[in-house]
Amino acid sequence: MKPLVYIESSVISYLTARPSNDLVKSARQAITEEWWKNDRGRFDCFVSALVEEEISRGNPEAAQKRIDVINKIENLSISTNAEEIAKFLISTGAVPENSEEDALHIGIATAHGVHFLLTWNFKHINNAEKKTQINRTIEELGYIAPELCSPEELGAVL
Repeated sequence: MKPLVYIESSVISYLTARPSNDLVKSARQAITEEWWKNDRGRFDCFVSALVEEEISRGNPEAAQKRIDVINKIENLSISTNAEEIAKFLISTGAVPENSEEDALHIGIATAHGVHFLLTWNFKHINNAEKKTQINRTIEELGYIAPELCSPEELGAVL
């Protein structure tokens, strides 16, 4: 059985974005493309209706490009358990109140027993300080937290 990966919206955005002149963004785009091409096959990958909703926003042509990339990736449901985990993450301050969607991504991945949550969101998800708090909060609920990581980190995992 392959490890399970939940692909959060930021990864899809970096994968499909026009090439950036910003060095950090450009590097993340290259790393994401490399992971998508060379590492994705080692995992069973998933998205969710939340990912679909987020990547559908903005410029219609760009949104369609993002949707096309994930059209064959299976969706995980937004279960009651996922919503409860997200609410608990916010109520404990593990994820800020204004970041309900970020908390729900974590909740979905956790409720489905996903091994890795792949993201470029370093503000509220893959953040050194927040990861510890997120993990503790999830464990308090009796779940095992997914490893919160970027494509760069996951490319070096196995």
